[in-house]
Amino acid sequence: MNAALPRFLKSAYRKEPLPAFLITIGVVNAVIGGFGDRWSLFAIGLGTVGVAIALRWWIISQKRQPEAPQPVAQHYLPYHSSNSELPPLSAPKQRRRRE
Repeated sequence: MNAALPRFLKSAYRKEPLPAFLITIGVVNAVIGGFGDRWSLFAIGLGTVGVAIALRWWIISQKRQPEAPQPVAQHYLPYHSSNSELPPLSAPKQRRRRE
């Protein structure tokens, strides 16, 4: 078995699990119906694959719609002050030694 096929299947199932699952079901039904001369099962399988492909196309088209650009907020004051921090108001108290 080709090493790229399992990687492709894993990525397809992670991105869109429902369409990938429907495609798998449809392909299995079509193969069983084609080899067993059950044309109704073959037709159902092909129909399922078609619905899954249409669903996948619809999901991808929903993701690609460009969003309207967000307006940039204008800030009237800078994020940080240009002045350094203010010095403390009182000096720390120091103990006087008794002599």
